[in-house]
Amino acid sequence: MDWKSRKVAAILEAALAEDKATGDITTALTIDPDLRASATVLVRQDCVIAGLGCIAAVFEAFNAMSTRAGKKSRGRFEVVSHPEIFDGVNVRKGQTVAVIRHNAATILSCERVILNLLQRMSGIATLTREFAEETAGTRARVLDTRKTMPGLRLLDKYAVCCGGGQNHRIDLQDGVMLKQSHLSLAGGLETAIARAIKGRKSGQKIEVEVTDLQQAETAVRAGADVILFVRMTPREVALAVEHIRAEASHILLEVAEHLNLENVREYAETGVDFLSIGGLTRSATAVDLSMRITADVY
Repeated sequence: MDWKSRKVAAILEAALAEDKATGDITTALTIDPDLRASATVLVRQDCVIAGLGCIAAVFEAFNAMSTRAGKKSRGRFEVVSHPEIFDGVNVRKGQTVAVIRHNAATILSCERVILNLLQRMSGIATLTREFAEETAGTRARVLDTRKTMPGLRLLDKYAVCCGGGQNHRIDLQDGVMLKQSHLSLAGGLETAIARAIKGRKSGQKIEVEVTDLQQAETAVRAGADVILFVRMTPREVALAVEHIRAEASHILLEVAEHLNLENVREYAETGVDFLSIGGLTRSATAVDLSMRITADVY
């Protein structure tokens, strides 16, 4: 993740603006503007940590917003963590994942945004790791979807990678995916695929959503590159995989919809290449993190 990119900066500034962080009235009224402090970020449950880079990036975004508002800089900051703690590693309840040294007022004004982002990203990474471990030993790779929090997709999808998953489409320009609605409105599966083949960019794969073996075979004959099985049982998917592998081994096969930790192994063992799991970013529970702040002199 490039935490210094314009896209990330825009996300973080939007979060700070939502919280009116540069106008933190409580801190302005009660805290010495020159006071320095140390803040310790602790995990309060076992999890996969993700998003540590956002801590420094939030402070940078806060400084940029303050400068544009004509406010005085609150000085330098430092964010450190143990060499063995970085995005994607398992951490235990009670562990310190980062120590911040900065102006006390700035820490207080940015605290909630930092924790919100860390908690959400670590929750996504933790859930993704569970799915990855549940499907270990199969050929299936765990994918995310576009079911992300509006405005946070870049961070959500990064968190999936921290947990051992892979990113599917980033947005609607990132690949051709023909769903059942497209097939119906375009006049049928073969017509939709033909139009997609004619207009796609060089090297762009065409993925087609199918609900049964007949549709899948028709999509393969029409020129689809990826078949996405939906609303099919593991047994139906396994049968379709067997047929398609025998006739067109180059076709990539994916399954989606209603995948959970109870059934994902059964679907993974059908032989598909990918498991598309919307719940990674739609249903992940934020992990419990806290920040302890104390006055510091150095």
